[in-house]
Amino acid sequence: MGAFLDKPKMEKLTAHGEGNGLCYGLSSMQGWRVEMEDAHTAVIGLPNGLSNWAFFAVYDGHAGSQVARYCCEHLLEHITSNPDFHTGGPGGGSEGSQAEPSVESVKSGIRTGFLQIDEHMRAMSERKHSADRSGSTAVGIMVSPSHLYFINCGDSRALLSRGGRVHFFTQDHKPSNPLEKERIQNAGGAVMIQRVNGSLAVSRALGDFDYKCVHGKGPTEQLVSPEPEVYEIERSDAEDEFVVLACDGIWDVMTNEELCDYVRSRLELTEDLEAVCNEIVDTCLYKGSRDNMSVVLVCFPGAPKINPEAVKREAELDKYLQNKIEELIKKQGVDSIPDLANVMCVLATESIPNLPPGGDLASKRSVVEEMYNRLNPHQSDSTCGATNWGNVCGSSRL
Repeated sequence: MGAFLDKPKMEKLTAHGEGNGLCYGLSSMQGWRVEMEDAHTAVIGLPNGLSNWAFFAVYDGHAGSQVARYCCEHLLEHITSNPDFHTGGPGGGSEGSQAEPSVESVKSGIRTGFLQIDEHMRAMSERKHSADRSGSTAVGIMVSPSHLYFINCGDSRALLSRGGRVHFFTQDHKPSNPLEKERIQNAGGAVMIQRVNGSLAVSRALGDFDYKCVHGKGPTEQLVSPEPEVYEIERSDAEDEFVVLACDGIWDVMTNEELCDYVRSRLELTEDLEAVCNEIVDTCLYKGSRDNMSVVLVCFPGAPKINPEAVKREAELDKYLQNKIEELIKKQGVDSIPDLANVMCVLATESIPNLPPGGDLASKRSVVEEMYNRLNPHQSDSTCGATNWGNVCGSSRL
């Protein structure tokens, strides 16, 4: 939902860090949307004696950014400070104990934290007589020394690459999913055009209080539920490579396998995780994503390392593209140099060797633009700086 700009805002918010044997990078871009509604959290070292733990999350806001922003600042606190996180509920442990929480305690505490922050935001809204109707999905990962806890509420998604392939990914909460649809109907709602009451595209989210006012129903029985699904996976130091957290602006144009393969290919070229994340959002923009885009990449010690052969192949690809662009410009002549859109369309018809898996030609769009501008002595502002090349060339898979 929401209106679009005449041209996308491509400035990025980026960050990176490391600790506890982890490295992370993140990037977010407003893109074609009139407002940036995404937010994120990246924390290495958690409170209450969990300095060797970490937490990362992406929040995809809708109908405003207020809920997403509040969650990025306060959700972790609600999770780690509630008693369930440390005891797993009544009788789950001794009061005041600083022992590392059990798997079931963590899962219980995460669920309680989500329900608490949702109720807290509702109470704040009512006290302020606020007209805020925004909501937000949330996808995250809590990393302990022994486990990975994947957390999902909505249709943002997380995946784990282990042993060179997609090992696990979270399931999107869509209104058309049988169990989600059953809950919606039990609450007196309907699923129309794959949306809650024909309006909201997700069946679980934080906020969205207009969909959480059915009397006689608990918070997890409403039209839209704030309850996350939490999955625990034992860590594998030998095989765990990386985790990707991303909003649906990324997943709209890349499958799990495509993104996993693309990230692996980029990690063989650079250790700069911020740069890898920037390439992901740029590639998704050129693949046709019209939404805000946010991605967090968390790498484990087993992540792919720089590969000299991969670096050589990338250099050969760039040289190949440069030669093709030179040929096109020389062929047309100085007086009729093709614009950048036409250059991309011609390249899309070529069988180009060594294109990044999952990224395809779209992932080289910025490289092609740089080469084109350098080789074209009569460049102008008409090069369609961020055109959706899929639409221009009649294919969304460039």
